[in-house]
Amino acid sequence: MPTARLRVRVQPGAKASQIVGLAEGVLRLRIAAPPVEGKANKAVEELLAAALDVPKSRVRLVRGTSSRDKVVEVDGLSEEEVLKRLSQGSGAP
Repeated sequence: MPTARLRVRVQPGAKASQIVGLAEGVLRLRIAAPPVEGKANKAVEELLAAALDVPKSRVRLVRGTSSRDKVVEVDGLSEEEVLKRLSQGSGAP
């Protein structure tokens, strides 16, 4: 089963959670949740799972729990498939 690794930059505390776009190989997200007690990290996983149409259990944060720059893995999808789904769903990247 393929596993995609995504570099993500997060802006927590935004008005709404959304995918901003892809720039220089980094997926940019705005997250409504505050960066306390892992709430923003959980919101990142939930937003990506919904955008990619995969179960939340297949999206996990693997690096950067206390940083704006994170690495997220998505089980069952290749990086190409992730980018394809993001561009079709949100129009952002």
